[in-house]
Order: sequence, then structure tokens, then C-alpha cells
Amino acid sequence: SPSTSVAQLPTAATAARGMTVLSKESGEEFRKQNYSSRMDATRRPVSPHVTIYSFPACALSSITTRVTGCTLSFGAAGLGLAEIFGGNGAALEVMSTIGSGAVGGGLVVAGAKFAVAFPFVYHYLGGLRHLVWDNKPEMLTNIGVEKASYALLGASVLISGVAIVV
Repeated sequence: SPSTSVAQLPTAATAARGMTVLSKESGEEFRKQNYSSRMDATRRPVSPHVTIYSFPACALSSITTRVTGCTLSFGAAGLGLAEIFGGNGAALEVMSTIGSGAVGGGLVVAGAKFAVAFPFVYHYLGGLRHLVWDNKPEMLTNIGVEKASYALLGASVLISGVAIVV
């Protein structure tokens, strides 16, 4: 076989798709054009915006798990800051005041309990779901993931609802 010289080997510059070089004038003209008008000229559809895209249940479940984790972190940090700046027992005093109904009545108490219970329950059950999937990957199917996402939401709302009356 003939030997390949170094000059013939593909480099990052030659292996990648060629780049269009615009003159300064054509680049300025390109920047003046509206994105939608440029896409109309190419007769290609414009990608849908995230506000009209319908996320699958498993994507929403994943996002919610991350949001509840952040919520729990910020809640714990808030309690810590209350103790640091308010003195020993300040966080307990705030929680007791809210829990007694002295601030806003029963609706505030129920909302506060749900606001604490839901992120904890959802994040915990989401972690258990992933533990099961890690140990039984055969359960990780498109239909199974969607069903587990709805079950996770339903169980979290139910358990958090029970926590309101306890």
C-alpha cells in the first residue's frame, strides 16, 4: 500500500464542513435581516418555541425532581440563616407561629404544610424510582417511564395532601 504523507491526512480544518467566509459588507447585511425572513427565504420551517412545545411527562417529572431538590436546599438554607441571624430557636419559633394559625389562619397552615411536604415527598419518591431503575433496568421502557412519572406525581400529591391534615 502506498504510504500516506502527513500533508494528505485530514486535519480539523479539512475534516470539518467548510466554513462560509463573508465579506464585511455581506456580514453586515446578513445581521440586518430578520431570522424569520431568512428562514422564509430558505423555505425551511422555524423551530417551535419552548412555550408551544409539549414536553413529555418524563421530562416534566425530571424537571420537577430537580426543582424540588433546589427548593429543599433553599428551605434548609433559610432555616439555617434564621438560626444564625435570629438566635437559637428562631426557626422553630417561626414554624410554630405559622403552624399555630396565628398568621393567616388555617389556609396558610395548610399551604405551608403542603409547601414543605410536596417537595420532600416528590424528591424522595423520585429518588426511590431511580433506585429501582438502576437495579432493574428492564423496567426502564418508554411506557413504564411515563406511567411511573404520573404515579410519582399522584402519590406525591396524595401523601402531601394527607400531611396537611396531620
